[in-house]
Amino acid sequence: MKETAKLYYADGYVREFDACVVSCRPEGERYRVVLDRTAFFPEGGGQYGDVGCLDGVQVTDTKEKGGIIFHETDTALEEGKCVHGILDWEVRFDRMQQHSGEHIVSGIVHRRFGYENVGFHLGDDYCTMDFNGPITKEELKEIEWEANRAVFENLDVLVTYPSKDELAQMEYRSKIEIDGQVRIVTIPGYDVCACCAPHVKKTGEIGLIKLVNRMNYKGGERITMLCGGRALKDYDRKQENAKRIGALLCEKENEIAEAVERLKEEQGRLKSKAASLRQQMLVYKAQEIEIQEPIVRVFEEELTGNEPRELMNLLLERGARVCAVFAGTDVTGYRYVIGSRTEDVRPVSRMLNEKFQGRGGGKPEMVQGSLSAEKSLIAEALESL
Repeated sequence: MKETAKLYYADGYVREFDACVVSCRPEGERYRVVLDRTAFFPEGGGQYGDVGCLDGVQVTDTKEKGGIIFHETDTALEEGKCVHGILDWEVRFDRMQQHSGEHIVSGIVHRRFGYENVGFHLGDDYCTMDFNGPITKEELKEIEWEANRAVFENLDVLVTYPSKDELAQMEYRSKIEIDGQVRIVTIPGYDVCACCAPHVKKTGEIGLIKLVNRMNYKGGERITMLCGGRALKDYDRKQENAKRIGALLCEKENEIAEAVERLKEEQGRLKSKAASLRQQMLVYKAQEIEIQEPIVRVFEEELTGNEPRELMNLLLERGARVCAVFAGTDVTGYRYVIGSRTEDVRPVSRMLNEKFQGRGGGKPEMVQGSLSAEKSLIAEALESL
């Protein structure tokens, strides 16, 4: 089968086109349609394939193999028929903004640090770049400002097809060895890179480049980037959140970080005070509980964290031979801690677990676990011992 003519190479702004259906083959519940020519860019180089429609039939993905482009559709198209293709231009242009922005950032990083872009993924809502070297938070901010200067300069994005001799004299970025004609995308002063994807014609069309996250990845750095409409949507969300937080704190939007810090400090003081009060409460509670034989049984719904164990220890200090504390309710189940200074309490835990499908265990002097049963049944089981 003859290779598909790629209209997006000549003009990445072709939104509609006419073509002939060369073949249409079923694949699972869908169809793979081959046209004699297409403006649909196929999946490749970290970028998803274009979507749109052919004579009203939805194209949900586009892939390439051996120079032939396959359009994935939900309905069959008649072979030999002439069809009218329409790209989902909003999706395509969004990806062009991201991809052109990636070239600018990668070019800056390569020139400044010598790092290579070793991984690029352009999804529907995020774009990541993997560099084989570290980048600090401060350096990332400088890269972002420089990248946006390239946008503000509204530079021409140039596409050329140099000969082998010309290519041998050029310095350009490329992640893979390329057979055949090499397509070079140049952003003057910022990047020269081999790339087959459609790009914006002028850097100003990118609108804005925002580097929103960085993380260590395989000894290098993974950068998350938003360009154009994605960056604007991100700004809208964050501005709305800042307004809501400011209203809740009765603070100006540009002062909410300081207000949250003060709130966090106050929360820390209150948590410390609450913990002290709860500790006092446990001491008073332990004084009020009757020391029963052979096992002191305590059921408390509101005990949290280490409080069941702390209450158990307080009761053991008061002279309880064996103490079992249960935190929870009949509906949600119970966490338990059982301890003794003189007895092996593991048999008690085993009995409870077997009788009430519980889980837990520990050392002779203390066991912990959980179970689901009614308080009265647990008390009866302990009393039977």
